[in-house]
Amino acid sequence: MPVLRMIAVALSGLLVLAACGTATETNAGNGSGGVPPQLNFTATTLDGDEFSGETLAGEPAVLWFWTPWCAVCQHEAGFIADMADKHGDTVTFVGVAAQDNVEAMRAFANRFGIDSFTNLNDKDGSVWAAFEVPAQPAFAFISASGDVERVNGTVTEQEMERWITTRAQA
Repeated sequence: MPVLRMIAVALSGLLVLAACGTATETNAGNGSGGVPPQLNFTATTLDGDEFSGETLAGEPAVLWFWTPWCAVCQHEAGFIADMADKHGDTVTFVGVAAQDNVEAMRAFANRFGIDSFTNLNDKDGSVWAAFEVPAQPAFAFISASGDVERVNGTVTEQEMERWITTRAQA
C-alpha cells in the first residue's frame, strides 16, 4: 500500500507541474479588421486619461497584463520596454496593471521604463476579465485582422519577436 500511495503522490505532482506551464488560447476575429469583443472596454491610464480598447482595432497590438509586486513582471519589463521601443511604430504596446494602487503602478512603470507606452489602471479587473486573464503575467497578441492570441504566463523576447514579425500583420 505505501508503494501505491507514493506512485499516486508522484503522479499528482506531475499533473500539477504540467498545469503550471504557459497556456495559449486563440480567438479568431472576423478577419476583416473588425473589433474583437475583448476590445469593447474603456479604462483609465496611469496618468488618469480615458482609454478605449476600440482604438486598437485594425492594428497589431500587444497587451501585457502585470502587477507591480510580481517578480516575473519585474524581470520581463526591461525586454518589453525594449520591444516597444523597437517595434512601437508598427505594433501598439499597452500595459494592463491591476491588483495594487495607482501609485505603486506608476512607480513600477517609471522604475522599469515601461512608461514610454500606455499603461492602464485596471483596478477593478474588468480588462483582465474581458481577456480571461487568470493571473500575471499574461499577454494578449492582437493581429491587424482582429485575431487575439492570449498567453497565460511569460513569453521570451524571441517568442515576442517571432509573433511581431510573422503574425502581427496577419
